[in-house]
Amino acid sequence: MTLKTEPVTINIGPQHPSTHGVFRMRVTFDGEVVVDVEPVLGYLHRGSEKLAEERTYTQVVTLTDRLDYVASMSNNLAYVLTVEKLAGIKPPDRAMYLRVIAAELMRIASHLVFTGFWLNDLGALATPLMYCFREREKILDLFEMLCGARITLSYMRPGGVFQDAPEDFWPALHRFLEEMPNYIDEYEGLITGNEIVLVRAKNVGILSAEKAVNSSISGPILRASGVEWDLRKADPYEIYDRVKFNIPFGGVGDNFDRYFVRVQEMRESLKIIEQCVEQVEPGPVRSEVPFLVRPPKGEAYGRVEAPKGELGFYLVSDGGIAPYRCKIRSPSFINLTILRDILVGWKLADMIVTFGTIDINMGEVDR
Repeated sequence: MTLKTEPVTINIGPQHPSTHGVFRMRVTFDGEVVVDVEPVLGYLHRGSEKLAEERTYTQVVTLTDRLDYVASMSNNLAYVLTVEKLAGIKPPDRAMYLRVIAAELMRIASHLVFTGFWLNDLGALATPLMYCFREREKILDLFEMLCGARITLSYMRPGGVFQDAPEDFWPALHRFLEEMPNYIDEYEGLITGNEIVLVRAKNVGILSAEKAVNSSISGPILRASGVEWDLRKADPYEIYDRVKFNIPFGGVGDNFDRYFVRVQEMRESLKIIEQCVEQVEPGPVRSEVPFLVRPPKGEAYGRVEAPKGELGFYLVSDGGIAPYRCKIRSPSFINLTILRDILVGWKLADMIVTFGTIDINMGEVDR
């Protein structure tokens, strides 16, 4: 017997925990099957790009912390690289090594947040999340040693970093590098071969390489679809051309690949940090930069491989102490454009799991 059904439209969010922030999806269902999805943005609008025009180039660093607030160091780095490009500032070697160490620790912390919350979306409640937060806390301890803060860090500056790493930072970092591979093994033992994860994630929410490229997708989502593109290798910045690491990528572009690529990226980040620790030498951590930076008239675009994809800043200078214009290319915003393509045809429960693999942060979407 065939039941007659009619499409029904349901609002999911902005208060729903699985919308990963104040984000709303207007979803049309036929029974439990998704037939249409419309993302609704703007609930967290902060006006960061406009606020930047009223602050000095150094003061804008604090605004970048509030974009992807679980990846503040990466936001700092993208912005200061753009200011340095605009003003012709060259940071010292030690500063670049410290910035890369901080950025790679931030990548691991961001991927830990993704892993924990994605397992939460799968129905595992709080246990995996607490496991992931356990190691993230160790990274936040390291950040606290560097700059005194844990979330909104403001560690980097045009020309270098706020201050050098204290002596107790290096032993703590060494302990973390020794312990973390075992913890990643533990995550994989719990998750990668778990039959519930495999059933819910394998061949679900597939994004083809062609669609990913045509949609300007970047980061782990792009690499999960089989595209070996990483700005750290394709367009090296800082000291990434001095370290060796692999680019993890998938072959299907499904939910599982998007999870697995992030886990492997954590391993590669550890390798990068180890090489930085071996190579870094004593020296200054900041160039001689005026208190008020005044880049010449012009424009610049700087970008980094942030945990969620390509994060870029476009700055225009009129010769003053504040940016004349600031425009942010945020990966979370761009990555949301594939939402309809990977959700239509799947069921409600699949929608929650698939949406979690996009790993958005509304702070940089509603910027």
